[in-house]
Amino acid sequence: MSSKPSITVSRIDLERIEALLERLPAIEAAQFDALRAELDRAEVVEPTAMPGHTVTMNSTVTFEDESNGEKLTLTLVYPAAAGVPGTVSILAPVGSALLGLSRGQQIDWPTPDGRHRRLRVLEISYQPEAAGHHHR
Repeated sequence: MSSKPSITVSRIDLERIEALLERLPAIEAAQFDALRAELDRAEVVEPTAMPGHTVTMNSTVTFEDESNGEKLTLTLVYPAAAGVPGTVSILAPVGSALLGLSRGQQIDWPTPDGRHRRLRVLEISYQPEAAGHHHR
């Protein structure tokens, strides 16, 4: 498995995701250790300093599953907004994997069945910070 790429997360996203994880029942919280590990190694920046080619919360991102060539476009959302077609929760494995990646980066991410998927970010068509929406 390749080493994990560097990731960048906005301070507001980090605070909101950490608060979300703290509210989870302990039995559920354990399954998000991988997300916690991602947050722990992220470079944290102010929303106004976020590079426009980086996946943040509420970003719309097109990525490719390199194992099968499937391309998907999803908006990365908090759980309350998930369930709508075209969205993926930050708590879903693919949502956790995408957060903080930059265009062109790839990451290997475990699937529930124990295999790994390699995801590559192709395009970020909307990012709140780049659009001036620093508190979305």
